[in-house]
Amino acid sequence: MDEWDLSDDLLDSLERDALRKIEDRKRSASETCSSPEKEAQWRTVKEQRVEDGRGSSQPLRSRVLPQSVSKQVDGCGAGSSSQSTSMAEPKAQIVKILLHATGNLALKFPYDPVIVNACRKIPKATWNAKERLWMFPPSSLSSAEKVFSEIAGSKVEIQKLDPLVQRAIAAASSATDLRDRYDKIPANIESKLLSFQRDGVRFVLQHGGRVLLADEMGLGKTLQAIAVASCIQDSWPVLVLTPSSLRLHWAAAIHQWLEISPCDIVVMLSQCGGSNRGGFTIVPSNVKSGIRLDGLFNIVSYDIVPKLQNILMASDFKVVIADESHFLKNAQAKRTSAALPVIQRANYAILLSGTPALSRPIELFKQLEALYPKVYKNVHEYGNRYCKGGVFGTYQGSSNHEELHNLMKATVMIRRLKKEVLNELPVKRRQQVFLDLNEKDMKQINALFRELEVVKHKIKACTSKEDAELLKFTEKNLINKIYTDSAQAKIPAVLDYLGTVIEAGCKFIVFAHHLSMIDGIHQFLLKKKVGCIRIDGGTPAASRQALATDFQEKDHIRVAVLSIRAGGVGLTLTAASTVIFAELSWTPGDIIQAEDRAHRIGQVSSVNIYYLLANDTVDDIIWDVVQSKLENLGQVLDGHENTLEVASQPRPSPSKQRTLDSYMKRCGSHINSDPQPKP
Repeated sequence: MDEWDLSDDLLDSLERDALRKIEDRKRSASETCSSPEKEAQWRTVKEQRVEDGRGSSQPLRSRVLPQSVSKQVDGCGAGSSSQSTSMAEPKAQIVKILLHATGNLALKFPYDPVIVNACRKIPKATWNAKERLWMFPPSSLSSAEKVFSEIAGSKVEIQKLDPLVQRAIAAASSATDLRDRYDKIPANIESKLLSFQRDGVRFVLQHGGRVLLADEMGLGKTLQAIAVASCIQDSWPVLVLTPSSLRLHWAAAIHQWLEISPCDIVVMLSQCGGSNRGGFTIVPSNVKSGIRLDGLFNIVSYDIVPKLQNILMASDFKVVIADESHFLKNAQAKRTSAALPVIQRANYAILLSGTPALSRPIELFKQLEALYPKVYKNVHEYGNRYCKGGVFGTYQGSSNHEELHNLMKATVMIRRLKKEVLNELPVKRRQQVFLDLNEKDMKQINALFRELEVVKHKIKACTSKEDAELLKFTEKNLINKIYTDSAQAKIPAVLDYLGTVIEAGCKFIVFAHHLSMIDGIHQFLLKKKVGCIRIDGGTPAASRQALATDFQEKDHIRVAVLSIRAGGVGLTLTAASTVIFAELSWTPGDIIQAEDRAHRIGQVSSVNIYYLLANDTVDDIIWDVVQSKLENLGQVLDGHENTLEVASQPRPSPSKQRTLDSYMKRCGSHINSDPQPKP
């Protein structure tokens, strides 16, 4: 009965229908040959049977007739010929082939004994009772298609895998399995790897060394990549592409784990003063000729890859590690077009990113193309399948989340979350803190929102494409102005809040976006004579790691003032367990990466994260945008929706303000004849 996949209500309905049909046939037969006594007896039996069918708490499953049997019963008795001829032709059974998260293929279809028998003929096919799916390895796909094409006397329609999915599976299946090289990892590295990190190294080797290692931030992707590189020393030298702020971090990690001489580690830097404590070979990036990348490991920032493309292609690096590979998400960026051929040409390419896509699935395309250019060769094919539904651009939406998630896991991506693999890592707690701003600071922001509302009405009413584009440009400038002015208006309230945190005496991290906010916080701390470090876009990349080390090791340095973008990647700041966001970023990936400067391996305390928000400012809008983007990315990367989960607040949360339009209605209430109550 379970194989029929019928509910109890449907089974009861089938039983009553069967009893009714039997009654009709008995009645038809009794009209010609029955006595009144026999008819009364039959009516009593009939009523008892119907009552049993209706009143029983458990459906009488032994009486339920399969569809094939019920058709035979319908054909018995008077008038069966006319009934059978009037019956419609049965619809074709649809058998859908799916890619399962395990990397196997699955068959989904309504129960049919003919199809079940066909499934049993597929090589290595098994029944997954929990998910009610027939599953088989990709190697049996052609056999499965052949089996279904040979089903006789039954109409079966096969919904095959998308061509892009088929190509990706075929490419991944043909990759050379290198797991036998795992034993080449030096003992000092292997002994330090956690169990999930060992699994990560084996995954990279199993997939031929062309993989996206997408572990959540703080799970040791750098160490895993170095371990993989140690397994393929016969293909050295190695090229490491990384954000500029992480070049010396990579050099130090390589020197530490592989015990390579510093002179064999080449780092391209724009300036050398005071930054080369490790004695690495420094190559100036500002020279126009004579650049030589002849180290065992050569570390280059993404920013100078366009300048070095010819040199990198001529060097023919067989091993390329691309750290923070989401830096390649923009197809129009020069660094993307210059770096992709270098990665594609390598025999082994390891992409590392805790946030492979910061906002939308289209950001994954260039990274996938870097790993398998013959599979992901058409952005329109990828975009039409996985990026529909956008309103701001052709491929800015998201579709077929589950298939893309399963496809990446089955072919190129391994991703582990902290909550899954580090049970001992303390939890991360988020909380919203609502600031009260002065009315005088809000006047300019409210005026800008009213102006923005007028522009949006003009865009809706505009009939000229050129005028509409001009108005949209004005709209964008107004939103940027609101973003900037919101930061300026929040500064006094932010400083007041930080004063209470300073009194608590703990170490903490403060993130901000605008320079005005960073300057205000930094000057406030200096005035209070609180030891602090500051890292923003103007901080030399070579100095950032030294500043982070000072924060970690020196007790008198209590505060780290960081730019969300400049200080949000590559730094370990586990000396603090309190993280404060004075501002929000439009990009959820930047926020999460910034959070995880403190929430990573080495943290021994629960990490408390405070978002300082101000109602009636741009914070209301950004919070909703971030939540929406996180939901889409969570479905693609993790297989489920993600959100910035926060503790409940006594005051209304910005998440209740759902759209920009609804928010501007509140701001426009100042000019309405019937003012709306302010939340």
